Amino acid sequence: MPVKIRLSRHGRKKAPFYHIVVADSRAPRDGRFIERIGSYSPVTNPATIELNFDRALDWLQKGAQPTNTTRAILSYKGVMLKKHLLEGVNKGALTEEQAEEKFAAWLEEKDVKIQAKKERLVKGEQDETAKRLEAEAKVREARAQEIAKRQAELAAKEASEKAEKEAAKEEAEVVAEEKTEPAAKKVEPAKEKAEPAAKKVEAAKEKTEPVAKKVEATKEKAEPVAKKAETTKEKAEPAAKKVEPAKEKAEPAAKKAEPAKEKTEPAAKKEEPAKEKAEPAAKKVEATKEKTEPAAKKEAKPAAEDKKETPKEKE
Repeated sequence: MPVKIRLSRHGRKKAPFYHIVVADSRAPRDGRFIERIGSYSPVTNPATIELNFDRALDWLQKGAQPTNTTRAILSYKGVMLKKHLLEGVNKGALTEEQAEEKFAAWLEEKDVKIQAKKERLVKGEQDETAKRLEAEAKVREARAQEIAKRQAELAAKEASEKAEKEAAKEEAEVVAEEKTEPAAKKVEPAKEKAEPAAKKVEAAKEKTEPVAKKVEATKEKAEPVAKKAETTKEKAEPAAKKVEPAKEKAEPAAKKAEPAKEKTEPAAKKEEPAKEKAEPAAKKVEATKEKTEPAAKKEAKPAAEDKKETPKEKE
């Protein structure tokens, strides 16, 4: 059964880390394994590798076959070199002391390279940060110069506008003074003419003051009358409230009287033609009466004269 040293993936999406495992080649990648001998994280720079050196060397000596990535990791850690040196010792090409010296020299050289790489990375980051800060400072300086230039232009523009406004204001004041002098001269006679009118107004005001006082006195006298009217109104309200029930009681009687009125209307309408017919006869009687009145007066006069003469005759 072939055994392999390979990577088993773990971690979330776009942030992987791997376990270095010894497993059967027929098992799934992330499935069952025989032994875990380390871990590998490619996210960091340089990559983070944790390895059990002795167990990895033991599995290689037993015949386990590493994958390409795992071989590179083992070579980076010196496991492959150690295996090669031990094979040379077994063949008699080297002694164990020579093999250990060579391996120690390789480890020192490797540590120097790793440290140099780390320093180079740190320096690169620092240089990149310095360049970025320098570029930002240049941009900030250019922006400040532009702002200062704009502010200077605005200040110059405002100063010129202010000077123009002041000049225009002075010119307007001069023109206004020239125009107001004749007007002031015209106003003085008008003011002199207006003084008598003002005196008359004051005199009229003094005359109207007594009238105003009288009006106030009459107003004060009228207030008690208004209060009495309010009291009478308040007293009349209960009487009005009593009248309303009587009115409500009278409404049914009025409704009952309406049918009787409707019954008498035809009789009244019948009497109107008879009345109209009787009017001409009455007019004729009046006319005959007027005609007979003169004759009656004439007959009455001789009778009166006879009555007057009778006493004389008796004498």
